[in-house]
Amino acid sequence: MSHDAKFFIDGRWIDPAEAAFIEVIDPATEQPFTKIAAGARTDVDRAVAAAKKAFETYALTSREERLALLRRILDAYNARADDLAKAVSQEMGAPLAFSREAQVWSGRVHLESTIEALEAYEFSRVQGTSLIVKEPVGVAALITPWNWPLNQIVCKVAPALAAGCACVLKPSEIAPVSGVLFAEIVEAAGAPPGVFNLVNGTGADVGQVMAGHPDVDMVSFTGSTRAGIIVAKTAADTVKRVAQELGGKSPNIILADADFEAAVRGGAEACFANSGQSCDAPTRMLVPQNRHDEAVAVAAGVAERMKVGDPRTEGIDLGPVVSQVHFVKIQRLIEAGIAEGARLAAGGPGRPPGLNRGYYVRPTVFGDVTPGMTIEREEIFGPVLTIIRYSDEDEAVRIANDTPYGLAAYVSSADLDHARKIAARLRAGTVNLNYPAWDVRAPFGGFKQSGNGREYGRFGIDDYLELKAVVGYRQAVA
Repeated sequence: MSHDAKFFIDGRWIDPAEAAFIEVIDPATEQPFTKIAAGARTDVDRAVAAAKKAFETYALTSREERLALLRRILDAYNARADDLAKAVSQEMGAPLAFSREAQVWSGRVHLESTIEALEAYEFSRVQGTSLIVKEPVGVAALITPWNWPLNQIVCKVAPALAAGCACVLKPSEIAPVSGVLFAEIVEAAGAPPGVFNLVNGTGADVGQVMAGHPDVDMVSFTGSTRAGIIVAKTAADTVKRVAQELGGKSPNIILADADFEAAVRGGAEACFANSGQSCDAPTRMLVPQNRHDEAVAVAAGVAERMKVGDPRTEGIDLGPVVSQVHFVKIQRLIEAGIAEGARLAAGGPGRPPGLNRGYYVRPTVFGDVTPGMTIEREEIFGPVLTIIRYSDEDEAVRIANDTPYGLAAYVSSADLDHARKIAARLRAGTVNLNYPAWDVRAPFGGFKQSGNGREYGRFGIDDYLELKAVVGYRQAVA
């Protein structure tokens, strides 16, 4: 039985307060395949009330009880892996193999890393005569995006539960089905009623109401910087904690001593992965002035080899982007790049040949991009790579840092010490050296307008805890 048109509140699947629904569109076909209930203030009130009541007892549970719950969630998650992969693929267009091996995998490893972190987490320590305690912040409102739906759901729900918080989740209304499945997983794991609640709906009708709700103690939001500003302003009236992971325009500095062809190829592939719909994608490739044309040729070759098509077809590298609105935005920005004088080396406007339906974007490479161009400044969030010359490393660092964002950065060099020195000068929450494996135990979050707070592992748990000092806990020694 599908629960798409219901909410999960206080341990039960219930109908929305008002009979309003949102169609969910398959981006490969441009056709609706299900509908979700569209929440309103009454639904948020019910979910927050359930979480507030549940928090009173759940906050007092032991580490062992919370670990047992997270382990049951992990087991239930693994049991539904195929269902999750199919849902993500259909709702946001990820190729089925990528959905299984990256999208679903990411949720699994974040559950595992949160369990590992909770096993060793220090919730209290004695300092002099005082006891320093970390206690759950309270009711957490969790607002997640469509581009990595399971990654972001787990990155918020798992540490919130590990910390002892009760939570209300609002997934993106564009890709909500994986969130409904996750609620079924939490239900199957036997979470206490009210500890986890799900309300679907729009940002304006549900997300903003959650952010301003007087009984919500914290908001964790992942999405665009524009929406993050609205969330922060709404939350300010009740002086609640706000943790945000927002947009990015990540630089990728390829140093002169790098294995150049491999570094360019790896950067292009990373930019195009997930159809370019990753907030930390290395979209601005910075290369030495005298190797610009070589970089453009290598990156264009990567773009031309990418197989774009139906995400349910084996061997496909890129599926469609998520929606009509997003497709139109990407097309506008590609056109802007051409109009402003960047050199189109691969891809360009329109769908790839042979695809006349679906929100498919041609993997696109621009050379001769200069600082200040629209495609160099704005987050495109599609498979579009911009290649920029630099004259020396000081200029490369200046260009890299000249952005309102600061989520991620990349450096390639054959000399690791050289790469480390450049990394120390970059204003970003994560700096990746020579395309390392994803480290789910390292903190993830941004500088500047890319947000605040950190996710992953023990750093994620930190965000859901308050510090309390019990002064005089021990008798002073005379």
